[in-house]
Amino acid sequence: MADMITLFGSSVGKEEVGAVARTFEKQWVGIGKETTEFEKQIASKTGIPSFVFLNSGSNALQLAVRLLNLPEGSEVILPSFTWIACANAIKLNRLVPVFCDVDLDTANVTRETVEAKITKKTKAVMVVHYAGKPVDMDPIMDLDLPVIEDAAHAVDSYYKGKHCGAIGSLGIFSFDAVKNITTGEGGGLLSQDTSKLDYARKLRYCGIAKSGFESTTTKNRWWEYEIHDFFPKMLNTDMAAAMGIEQLKKLDQFQSRRKEIWNQYSKCFRTESWANTWLDIPAEAESHEKHSYFTYLIRLKKGNRDELAHFLFEKKIYTSLRYHPLHLNAIYGSSDRLPVSEKLNETGLNIPLHQRMTNDDVSRILSALKEFRESKV
Repeated sequence: MADMITLFGSSVGKEEVGAVARTFEKQWVGIGKETTEFEKQIASKTGIPSFVFLNSGSNALQLAVRLLNLPEGSEVILPSFTWIACANAIKLNRLVPVFCDVDLDTANVTRETVEAKITKKTKAVMVVHYAGKPVDMDPIMDLDLPVIEDAAHAVDSYYKGKHCGAIGSLGIFSFDAVKNITTGEGGGLLSQDTSKLDYARKLRYCGIAKSGFESTTTKNRWWEYEIHDFFPKMLNTDMAAAMGIEQLKKLDQFQSRRKEIWNQYSKCFRTESWANTWLDIPAEAESHEKHSYFTYLIRLKKGNRDELAHFLFEKKIYTSLRYHPLHLNAIYGSSDRLPVSEKLNETGLNIPLHQRMTNDDVSRILSALKEFRESKV
């Protein structure tokens, strides 16, 4: 019996095991020198002054919103077609999430979809680089509002030579278990504004600027500390950072394989008659962009998407929809109608894409799709 082909997949091996083991040998598994080194390497890769490593991308979003220091009740525009952490970060900061629609081919916001939701209460915009395809940032930046970039899918994405996440006021990465590179769980904060990054470091340890250990060289009573603000603990560990350092060494290799799989899908779906009359496929990167190929979202022109998902599951091919539009969740109290997000909700399906997949896996997926098309549609 064939194994289930997973929708997402990271790749960890003996190098990561060895790196984590070395933190055990040093008996220093919490935040320390490995964290500092990982932060330096991410900053160098993205072209920012520094990077703040945190315990999740979701918490990085919450911190990013906090750092904008917006008046309570301010509105922040974000796509409905995204993960709940985006809206929750806004709500947890006592602000109001306002959902906008996305472009059908990219699943990204556009200036037009954002502009349609601007009111006198609008104080910021949150964009999501869906699947690693960069949002068209220049028109968004021209709105003259602070922009938070959710680059959780975009660890290797560039827009006009600038790394996604490092273009707006603040950006975030995610390194959770399903992302292109992983630290097990984790994320972090990017910005060109060093003052925001400095304050983020003060906040991430319960609002304390320095731990007692860090203060031993600068304070007589190092066990005393100054609390800068009320904030939860968002520290990550040297164990996670050590993993991240090894993952960064493999990023180009991972990305090359992801691109190969993406191209195999796209070539088949564009050229095979059984596919191009049935499926719409995601937009390719423009000449001024670099894609991260985090996930592949197909859309059915006809037929039942839910039936397809169950058919593939029976064939041991796991699929899903990322994401269920947030404005359809009652907890947010939205009465908006967002036609593209709602169309994606009924016709979209993410199929497996990750570097552990073999060419046989790809062939198995394409064969199963063809079988469904020919027998069901």
